[in-house]
Amino acid sequence: MRRNWLAKAALTTTALSVPLAGVAAGTAQAATRHLSFNQKAATLVKRYEGVPYRYGGTSPAGFDCSGLTQYVYRHLGKSIQRTAEDQFLEFRPISKKRAWGGDLVFFHVDGNPRSYVYHVGIYEGGNDMVAETTTGSDAQWQNFSWAGDTVTFGTLTH
Repeated sequence: MRRNWLAKAALTTTALSVPLAGVAAGTAQAATRHLSFNQKAATLVKRYEGVPYRYGGTSPAGFDCSGLTQYVYRHLGKSIQRTAEDQFLEFRPISKKRAWGGDLVFFHVDGNPRSYVYHVGIYEGGNDMVAETTTGSDAQWQNFSWAGDTVTFGTLTH
């Protein structure tokens, strides 16, 4: 008697979950198709957390900071310049308030927003980004509040 009840319960659970799983998968696929470029960039860069730093690196075998941003954007169909400074010059400056996840965060040598850019990362919101740092480290989620007024933001999309 108990065995029949368990078999019916298992069959009912399976029958109910199959259509729901199909609906959920379809919804997830539809949502992925409708992500903005910025959302895709902010999501894709997270895949490369843990990739080692390599000076001049432009592939998942090893990135430097601008190699990582260039790789992510190129993978999503936007070709951008190679160095942090050149990316800064290519992107439209925006305020932090207007920045979206997937935009770029630029680090200047001083508080002058026109000064040389030595570092770049992909903005994730708040004071966070994903970036490569330096030799001996890996691409990682980072808080950049330490940089104060030496940070600016840039976009290609809005």
